[in-house]
Amino acid sequence: MPRFRHADLDIHYEQWGARADPPLLLLHGLSCQIIHWPQRLIDRLTQAGYRVIAMDNRDMGLSSKVSAPAPKVADILAAMDDLSRYPPPYTLSDMADDAAALLDHLGQAGAHVIGLSMGGMIAQTLAIEHPERTFSLTSIMSNTGNPDLPPGEPEALAAFIADRPEERDAAIAQYQIGWDTVAGPHFNSLTEGLARFSEQAVDRGFSAAGFARQLLAIFHQPDRRQALAKVAAPGLVIHGGADPLVPLAAGEDTAQALPKGQLKVFDKMGHDLPEPLLADLAATIIDHINAAPNAR
Repeated sequence: MPRFRHADLDIHYEQWGARADPPLLLLHGLSCQIIHWPQRLIDRLTQAGYRVIAMDNRDMGLSSKVSAPAPKVADILAAMDDLSRYPPPYTLSDMADDAAALLDHLGQAGAHVIGLSMGGMIAQTLAIEHPERTFSLTSIMSNTGNPDLPPGEPEALAAFIADRPEERDAAIAQYQIGWDTVAGPHFNSLTEGLARFSEQAVDRGFSAAGFARQLLAIFHQPDRRQALAKVAAPGLVIHGGADPLVPLAAGEDTAQALPKGQLKVFDKMGHDLPEPLLADLAATIIDHINAAPNAR
């Protein structure tokens, strides 16, 4: 099982494609694991001549779980006006350092970095704090930490950001409800999106405490707009026009913050990776990274 040691944690990762091909690093979102990257998307990227690397973020999947106490999500949400009561045991910068350490472990000078949702926040942080490691940046359905952005729809927030039960069947059901709600009206996540992987995710390495700790890292994220204005790497921002969890305004804000940012909107995409859109998503990403100075 491929793992490396960093910051007293064991971080699990996997790779696809030829070792000699340019590296492409995938960073996933809140409570997500490597298995939440659809294989069809990975195959498209490797067929385009890239070596795909993905990791389980700390506190989830087969990576180490942090030992710090985790409050209930309901208690975190009730304290949103004063989150100082719940300091995060780690930050997005720590998670970006995990990604940089993975590149070190693999002997890679850098990579084309793709992050989704929380992973987009981590990818942006990597580009800011480790600019030499970021050949290109792709931020998918994410935000800049701008506190003035509109919130997600209440139903989507309630379904996706809720306490995750430890009991297996209840945890699977909560996963499915969360993904199906944020997927939007055009695709059924249970059959075409990330909700398909709920049972596998719970059995593989779900952590309710890890979910809460990752959520704290998100809620304590800084406003990155000024720092993103100094990012030299070419940036692609992908967002769904039907995203009920992270509104399109967040994607627009991200593209505007990046000096070399471009925005691609998929009108029918919610906060999900629906199977019918994967080919177009992959093509958009491949065109972006092929045009980057360090593409090959």
